[in-house]
Amino acid sequence: MRVAVLNQDRCKPNSNAFKYLQKYAGVCGAECIQVNDDECKILESACPPCVIRAKLCPDDAVKIINLPEELDTDMIHRFSLNGFRLFRLPAPRKRQVVGILGPNGIGKSTAIKHLSGSLRPNLGDWENPPPDWDDVISMFPRGELHDYLELVAEGGISISVKPQHIDKLPKVFDGQVRELLSRVDDRGDLEFYAKELGINHILNRKLGVLSGGELQRVAICATLLKEADIYFFDEPSSYLDIFERMRMVLIIQSLAQKGKRVLVVEHDLAILDVLCDLVHIVYGEKAAYGIFTQSRTTRTAINAYLDGFLHEENVRIRDKPIRFLKHHERGGERGNAVLEWGDLEKKLGDFTLKTGQGSIHRSEVVGVVGPNATGKSTMIKILAGEMDYDGGWVTNEASISYKPQHIDASFDGSVQLWLDTEIGPKWRSGEFNVNVIRALGVDKLLPKRVKKLSGGERQAVSIAICLGREADLYLFDEPSAHLDANARMVAAKAIRKTMETNEKSAFVIDHDVYFIDIVSDSLLVFDGEGAVNGVAEGPFGLREGMNRFLKGVNITFRRDHDSKRPRINKFESRKDREQRSNGDFYSFEH
Repeated sequence: MRVAVLNQDRCKPNSNAFKYLQKYAGVCGAECIQVNDDECKILESACPPCVIRAKLCPDDAVKIINLPEELDTDMIHRFSLNGFRLFRLPAPRKRQVVGILGPNGIGKSTAIKHLSGSLRPNLGDWENPPPDWDDVISMFPRGELHDYLELVAEGGISISVKPQHIDKLPKVFDGQVRELLSRVDDRGDLEFYAKELGINHILNRKLGVLSGGELQRVAICATLLKEADIYFFDEPSSYLDIFERMRMVLIIQSLAQKGKRVLVVEHDLAILDVLCDLVHIVYGEKAAYGIFTQSRTTRTAINAYLDGFLHEENVRIRDKPIRFLKHHERGGERGNAVLEWGDLEKKLGDFTLKTGQGSIHRSEVVGVVGPNATGKSTMIKILAGEMDYDGGWVTNEASISYKPQHIDASFDGSVQLWLDTEIGPKWRSGEFNVNVIRALGVDKLLPKRVKKLSGGERQAVSIAICLGREADLYLFDEPSAHLDANARMVAAKAIRKTMETNEKSAFVIDHDVYFIDIVSDSLLVFDGEGAVNGVAEGPFGLREGMNRFLKGVNITFRRDHDSKRPRINKFESRKDREQRSNGDFYSFEH
């Protein structure tokens, strides 16, 4: 089955792609390529010469993809002749948390619309009204999904959705948190869930003054308060520290225990692993097509995703597997210190930050971990010279490149112009182009305007710009935010490889344990009470730092036997008790 996809934004009149397709429209004597006043079309039955011409269309505006013929009977929805296609659907199950694992932009939101009944599948026929539900349901074999869709057809399903982009909440509602939550509190559980999620103290604040982590917990609370049959959580761990992520896991699991159906999209693989009972992998190509696999056990699904090969489908979804290395395999001896500090103090309103003495060396990557609002970003800003300190000392002769937590996307121009402006021509060729630009997928974003980038796309470009600047020390504040699971692993490896190859150094603040495991040599560990005080200790070796950090979180990690990835132990399991007794909260044994 041939799929022809046009990016309409890149095929607008007077664009390079439009002019190119206009040149070849009808040259074969047929209508394989069609161009009218403001629209381009490519028939999927196009003759071989026109298929080749379409593939050569500039600005990556046309994609010609060959898919297995058997997928033709699995098509759920198609938006237009050359638009996005969705194949298969995930199956919600009573009393289970079902995860969805895959890149952004390949149909997860469309699938949820189908499962909620707000969008009826057209089974690939976009030109006519969607078929009756009976015709839709008949294409599914008897099972969980078939039975579920019968309920949807009868109008017997209510759904509660936690959106992905929580930063838009203050734009939709500018009142107090309590007022928002009261509007959706169907069961009178506001006070209970506010306490469980730790948001009692912000109930009388306006949404516009909340941090990302606070907004996320408010959004989760609002989702929980609605009385529904199925609950959908889109990236519930974003902006949350590991303490809050584990608390979120228990709360969402309690929904399933009450007999509810729960679907979760999550890119933190450690959290997905401990949260879900089953996982659907979704693969495909952004804005072109998405294919949901059958559900697998969580461990099997994540390992297959990391390996990049789906055995049941005989499909490779990634060129190379993502591997986790033993700690002693990383790098060689540390170089000279490039920055040192001691006894730093900083007071911001009611908050106080204090540090011990520490240093970072050439070719070293220091991961920065700890609870939200304990001063991690504040310390990085001090080291970057963006904020003064009240006491202590910093010895720093290093040049610095800094990627902040909140990215300024006000640049008025294309991604290509942004790269040229920030880092010059170095991004166009050589190792940097291969190891960073192409690896992060930035090469596919070059024509897009910066202001139209998604959160993940903006993050990828910002990481590339930070790595592309000439500096001795690189500072990254939450580089995994908004990236999907695959992009996170790729970004971690890009940062790591750049530091090793160029003998540079980096601080990396992040809450994703997989990301920290891949990128770090050592850890700077923060402790304290959020928004009250923070204490930074270290850097410690990765093993000692992880043990200090996770002891405070009160969870243990083991290594998966096959993929060597870190996995959270179930509380009070045999492995959990064994590691606690040995003081080994983060196992490095394979």
